[in-house]
Amino acid sequence: MPSFQEALALMEAWTESASLRRHMRAVEVAMRAYARRYGEDEELWAIAGVLHDMDYEKYPEEHPYRAVEELRRLGYPEEVLEAILGHASYTGTPRRTRMAKALFAVDELTGLITAAVYVRPDRSILGLELPSLKKKFKDKAFAKGVNREEIRLGAEELGVPLEEHMAFVLEAMKQEARLLGLEGA
Repeated sequence: MPSFQEALALMEAWTESASLRRHMRAVEVAMRAYARRYGEDEELWAIAGVLHDMDYEKYPEEHPYRAVEELRRLGYPEEVLEAILGHASYTGTPRRTRMAKALFAVDELTGLITAAVYVRPDRSILGLELPSLKKKFKDKAFAKGVNREEIRLGAEELGVPLEEHMAFVLEAMKQEARLLGLEGA
């Protein structure tokens, strides 16, 4: 199986957009945190997170199928491929594994958290608190591209109360603020 460093290099080779790269790193961070929580393979979960949108920029009409095709060719485990397919509801791929459920659950939420940081005067995640995040979640006009129903459904499928899920992912991202470029000005 390819290593995390190989997966990261692959993601960077396929993705030019700095914001999309940051999104995939945020999903990776949240996946690592959930893997630790559940006693799962942290590197494997991180690989799923960092690669889940690798084809989005180059092949938006074929996402995530093009990525899965390439990852299969490169020998990535089926569990990772199934999770990547399952994170996109329109594929109809059932999320059977905890990894697949976690990837779906954190994907949209990391986007909401990042958007909430970007509107803060200091642009730092470190001062972002759960009540503020919950307020942004309820405000349909804020970060309109974030699918709140998928966030709700993801937490439900993972078996974690929504508020706890939001707090958990927020804390995971705070722990890696520097890596994610969210430590502020």
